[in-house]
Amino acid sequence: MQASDEDELLRTPLHGLHADLGAKLVPFAGYDMPLQYEGVVAEHLHTRTAAGLFDVSHMGVIELRGDTQHVAEALETVMPSAFTTLRPGRQRYSFLTNEQGGIIDDLMVANTAAGFVAVVNASRKAVDLAHLEAEIGDRVEIALRNDIALVAVQGPAAMEVVADLGVGAVRAMNFMDVAEVAIAGVTCSISRSGYTGEDGCEITIPAEAAEQIARLLLADQRVSPVGLGARDTLRLEAGLCLYGNDLAVDISPVEADLRWAMQKRRRQNGGFIGDTAILDQLANGVERTRVGIRAKGRRPVRDGATLRTSSDEDAGFVSSGGFGPSVDGPVAMAYVPPALSDVGTELIADVRGKDVAVAVSTLPFSPHRYHRYHRKES
Repeated sequence: MQASDEDELLRTPLHGLHADLGAKLVPFAGYDMPLQYEGVVAEHLHTRTAAGLFDVSHMGVIELRGDTQHVAEALETVMPSAFTTLRPGRQRYSFLTNEQGGIIDDLMVANTAAGFVAVVNASRKAVDLAHLEAEIGDRVEIALRNDIALVAVQGPAAMEVVADLGVGAVRAMNFMDVAEVAIAGVTCSISRSGYTGEDGCEITIPAEAAEQIARLLLADQRVSPVGLGARDTLRLEAGLCLYGNDLAVDISPVEADLRWAMQKRRRQNGGFIGDTAILDQLANGVERTRVGIRAKGRRPVRDGATLRTSSDEDAGFVSSGGFGPSVDGPVAMAYVPPALSDVGTELIADVRGKDVAVAVSTLPFSPHRYHRYHRKES
């Protein structure tokens, strides 16, 4: 990554490409990143119908090296997911937890040919690295990769686009599979995953080859570049959490309705940081839970808005919100008391001093289209 002389913002290996494509660049997590190209709505809808290319190189890629079994066991002490049973060529979503059961960060962890690899949020890279070093650094070799780029290709045409670059093997990949492939003679790591709710993949590329491969992908008429604006609306419609909004050090996985990311063995036996608090919540319930929210009108209800009942009782807060282009209406996620979490429960949101009628909704707002298959993992 390069630092900008003008504003000291970091630049990804694709920064020059963004400028060439006329992107509107904004500061984000210490990086100079594209907010949009053609426009948020157009980019959002193109991803839902064809394929969007996202630069996610600002995120951190952390390698955890050592004996596979020992690394997996170490990871299970800092995260409540199962890694000793994670097969080679597979990855799963998890989170680092603190002693109170709160979420330090949410991340993806893959079991690759090179060992375990974690992809973490850009704003939490330094925190995550320090936490991992402090907790398991004596057992695992930990390294932050600064020599790579990471792009996501998302949408119903995404995998065919990649396959048409001579990587036909990706057609056989399933959701959360990870593999090493060659694209235009460049060795890359690819996972069939992403954060839009659509089918697609994320590709780790050597930094020096990133622009070459990104331009090859964009040469396909099915692919358009997509910025942070549409990335946010896509993940919101898909009901996917954003760290700093929907997840934080004082929000637990149970409160965030992420029990599914803690496999049965981990929910029963614990053995990870924060297990006392989390297992207690699993057994006895929580005081708040994450839900979907739909506004009755067209006015978006954004993060930070407070919620109340018709009798003026506190009903929680909105953690993420905006306009959903695919559903053609306002969508949001919020934390509310469990007694108010039933679908259809009517609440009132305070939006800049004005009341907006809302109701609890199912999640996701736009259906997931992952390429799934059934395999039992403990």
